[in-house]
Amino acid sequence: MTQDTLADLGPAFLGSRLKRLSDRLQAEATAVLQAHDLPIQPAQQVVLGALKRDGALTIGALAQRLGISQPTITRTVQGLVDQGLLAVSREARDMRHKTLSLTDEGARVIGDAQREVWPRVAAAVSQLCGGREQALLDQIAAVEAGLDARSLLDRVRAADGLTVLDYADDLAQAFHDINAEWISRMFALEENDIRLLEDPRGLIIDRGGAVLFARTPDLGVVGTCAIMRMKDGWYELTKMGVLEAARGRKVGEFLLAAAIERAKAMGVADRLYLLTNKKCAAAIHLYEKLGFQHDAEIMALFGSRYERCDVAMRYRG
Repeated sequence: MTQDTLADLGPAFLGSRLKRLSDRLQAEATAVLQAHDLPIQPAQQVVLGALKRDGALTIGALAQRLGISQPTITRTVQGLVDQGLLAVSREARDMRHKTLSLTDEGARVIGDAQREVWPRVAAAVSQLCGGREQALLDQIAAVEAGLDARSLLDRVRAADGLTVLDYADDLAQAFHDINAEWISRMFALEENDIRLLEDPRGLIIDRGGAVLFARTPDLGVVGTCAIMRMKDGWYELTKMGVLEAARGRKVGEFLLAAAIERAKAMGVADRLYLLTNKKCAAAIHLYEKLGFQHDAEIMALFGSRYERCDVAMRYRG
C-alpha cells in the first residue's frame, strides 16, 4: 500500500488535505459535466446556479453570497459572458456594481444541469459518504463558522501570546505614539502624518476604515496599523508600526496578516494599497511575502500624498 505522507502529517495540514480532496472532486465534477455535454466548468456552474436561484445579482453580492473573492468571481463571470451564458448591465462604471443575469442560453444550460446532473451527483455523493453526507456538511459549516468567529492565524498567534485589538478611543494615544516613534526615527513627520495621528477616529474609523492593534501579555500594545478609505473606492493600508521594544517577535507580520484578513472581511482587499519608501527594505520584503505587488498606477494616483513616498504597492493575494 502506498504511503500517504499528507494524511500522516495530521491536523496541522488540514487545509492541504482538504485542498487535495477539493481538486479531486472538482476534476471528477468536470468529467461529469463533460459526459452530459454541458459546456461549463464546476466553478461556472456555481455562479449560474446562484443566479438561477436568486435572480439577477451584482458581482459584489454574488461574491458575498458564495463566500468567494471578487477577483475570482470576476474571472469566472468573464468566461461565462464570453460564452454567451451571462449578460452584464452597462450602467455602473465599477465592475463590482454591474448586474449579472442569465441569458436564454445560460438558463437552458443550468436548467439541463439541474435536471440531469444534480440529482445524479447528489445520489453519488450520498453513496460515497455512506449516507452521512449531512453530518459532513454540518461539520464543514461548523469549521467555517469557527473561522468567521476567530481566524486560524489569530488562534495560532494567541497561543504565542499575540492578540488583535480593534480601535477604541483609549487606544488613540498608542496609535499616535507607536507611529510617531518609527516615523521620526527614519523620516520627518509630515502634515498628513500629524493629522491622522491626532484624529484616527474622525479620519479613519468614522469614514468606514479600521485601526488594529497588536498586544502582548508582557508589553501590552506594541503595534498598530490602519485601513483608511480613500477616493474612488480605494483603501490605503497605512500607519503600520511596531515599538522598538517588540522587534524580533514578528509583530509586523502578525499585524499585516490581520489587516489583510480584515480587508477581506470588509470586501475591499482587491482595492487595498500601501505607500512606503525604499529605506524600509525589511517592510517591503514582508509586503511582497504576503501578496503586495509594486504598482505604477497606485504611485500615479496616490504617491504624492507623502514626500517620502517612492514605493507604491497593491494587494494581489
